[in-house]
Amino acid sequence: EKEMWNRERQSLQKSLKQADAELSKLRAELRSEAFLRELGSDTENAVLRRIYGKYLRAESFRKALIYQKKYLLLLLGGFQECEEATLALIARMGGQPSYTDLEIITHHSKGFTRFRSAVRVSIAISR
Repeated sequence: EKEMWNRERQSLQKSLKQADAELSKLRAELRSEAFLRELGSDTENAVLRRIYGKYLRAESFRKALIYQKKYLLLLLGGFQECEEATLALIARMGGQPSYTDLEIITHHSKGFTRFRSAVRVSIAISR
């Protein structure tokens, strides 16, 4: 009977050791899975941050292009007025054009022209 108890005890100890080994193996797997899950979420966050950063840069670039377009349209509008005034003067020229002829063609007061020039200078300086 004692021998039977010893065999049973040895088999139970062997089973206990196997269960402990399996338990430590499962705990290691669980830790690695949790680590991979955390790493995966960090990776996803990094990807989202990178994509959002690209979006912000593209949006900033787009806004800068809109500002440049408005600035160039303003300049072209001014040049177009000057060109129209010059062509009208050339068409009406018989001799030397006078300042009053130029003032009649542009249809803008001296203050308005001065204001527009100041605005263009301030825009050019800020750019």
